[in-house]
Amino acid sequence: MVGVRLADRTYIYTDPDALAGALFKRLDGHIRLALPLGLGKPVTLVNALTRLAAADPNLKLSIFTALTLQKPKAGSDIEKRFLEPATDRLFGRYPSLHYADMIAEKRLPDNIEVSEFFFQAGSWLGNSYAQRHYISANYTHARDVLIAQKPNLLVQLVPREEGKISLSCNTDISADLFDFRHQGKMDFIAVGELCDALPFMGGAAMLPENEFEMMLEPKEQIDLFSAVRRPVSAAQYAIGLHVTRLIADGGTLQIGIGGIGDAVAHTLMLRDKSALDDVWQTSPFALSGDETAPFKTGLYAISEMLVGGLLALFENGIIRREVDGVCIHAGFFVEARDMYERLRALDPAKRAKIAMMPVSFTNALYGQEEKKRTARVRARFVNSAMKVSLLGDAMSDAAETGAVVSGIGGQFNFFEQAFALEDGRAILTLPATRMSDGKTTSNIVWQLPVTSVPRHMRDIVITEYGTADLRGQTDEDVIKRMIAIADSRFQNDLVKEAKKAGKLSGNYQVPEAHRNNTPQALEKWLTPYRDELLPDFPLGTDFNEIERVLLPALKRLSQASSSKMELASLIWASVFAAAHPREEEAMERMGYEPKAQLLESGQARALRGALRQVAKNKFQS
Repeated sequence: MVGVRLADRTYIYTDPDALAGALFKRLDGHIRLALPLGLGKPVTLVNALTRLAAADPNLKLSIFTALTLQKPKAGSDIEKRFLEPATDRLFGRYPSLHYADMIAEKRLPDNIEVSEFFFQAGSWLGNSYAQRHYISANYTHARDVLIAQKPNLLVQLVPREEGKISLSCNTDISADLFDFRHQGKMDFIAVGELCDALPFMGGAAMLPENEFEMMLEPKEQIDLFSAVRRPVSAAQYAIGLHVTRLIADGGTLQIGIGGIGDAVAHTLMLRDKSALDDVWQTSPFALSGDETAPFKTGLYAISEMLVGGLLALFENGIIRREVDGVCIHAGFFVEARDMYERLRALDPAKRAKIAMMPVSFTNALYGQEEKKRTARVRARFVNSAMKVSLLGDAMSDAAETGAVVSGIGGQFNFFEQAFALEDGRAILTLPATRMSDGKTTSNIVWQLPVTSVPRHMRDIVITEYGTADLRGQTDEDVIKRMIAIADSRFQNDLVKEAKKAGKLSGNYQVPEAHRNNTPQALEKWLTPYRDELLPDFPLGTDFNEIERVLLPALKRLSQASSSKMELASLIWASVFAAAHPREEEAMERMGYEPKAQLLESGQARALRGALRQVAKNKFQS
């Protein structure tokens, strides 16, 4: 059996190529590799295995993984000017994975195969190999898909402490695989790559060192990938404010990564300080839910992903309800670098209140079901969608063509839990509109080309304009509630579609209370609170001060790029509008002349105009 440990000790390697050679030799030239999702990939070792296989067509390397992390590659000149000077600072000096480079450059050799069940959002759109080798699976089922492929090697990035190893950021599937090996159900070699930057996490993550037959201790350890936090928009804050009113004290919480998750976490902290009364009282949109009081009992978190928002809620004492001595159970993490540092800096006793577990525990009720039901009371599972239909089904992971944007991950798992739990709810969040090719379109539509969550699982949908409680409602009432949270510019067309399909009464009209769902009403509501109460980066950022000045201008420039009229308005502003207070610093950071020039390039003029328009709008508001 290949999975039997070589000895009572772990064999240490410092040369990744020597280790890769030993592994191919041990496994008769064919490696079926179980490679963790996201951060837990031992990049040095994986690259050595890939190099060796690429150099020898007689070797075979089959990789099953998910969420291959890649630094963004700048496309346009303006993107290069912004990203290239800051890439290492923002994303870490994280080395690229050779197999990902080969896929991107269409040079992956035939003897290397890569399948993923979840993508870094948008990273593989337009790549035929990645799209063809994507495996659609719920997070809880991905483990079984992997087991069916009979992996003979598991590799993982790990920290070591006092003779023990932690699976740290990736107990999600790995923890179960080690258990199955102990039970004699699986047979594989386990190899680690040491990384002291990873926090040493407990729970199911902690293992004896000799669970790993070999350990790579590279001369230079890799930098961890850092996920950059984006500014939280007014729409995302409004969504967070609506979600916050549904989170019951003493309940259970799951949120995801990104601006909406950050907004939910921040507004929960403001609610705990009784700092939101004025914000809610001035809302031009209908408010649902009555959970507005500070937390007396606190929350318990159960989440496939440990995100910065959950950690902030834990640090601020809002997540404090314990289950088996633990306040947070999570399956994996990949976040901004400050979260890794904060986890490492926690007092060991406090860090032990965060237990890393397999997703078979976090994402499902089966196995210890009665105990889980008792713990997961008043659960609110908060996730995001790209589009939702008037009938309540959601598109979360794929484009209209069927091309995979990310993957279903655990979203459907949490819908199943919400319906199975006595008082659980699944909350889908999304902005009411999106900007594409210079055109605003509605994210609330009549029908969807691709479905991630079916209409018979519809529960709660939240946009910046309000909350639609859909569970147990008739199709007509669902449609009415969805129209009530749609952008008013699209409501009439949505009504026509529903009436045409015979799903809405012929005399129905959108109530007056919901006819003011506009960006202008939203900005008027939240702008007074943006500087202090609702900042752009509530959980911190790696962008420096001048980059934070540039971000809204770059967004404005991007929105205008597909419209000649919009671009002309930026050029006009670059000449006739008042200068931005930080304009010279911002232009210099982008590699342009600080002061306006007579013969300035059109791109520079457009950026200067965008800065001036942003400054004008902020001053007027």
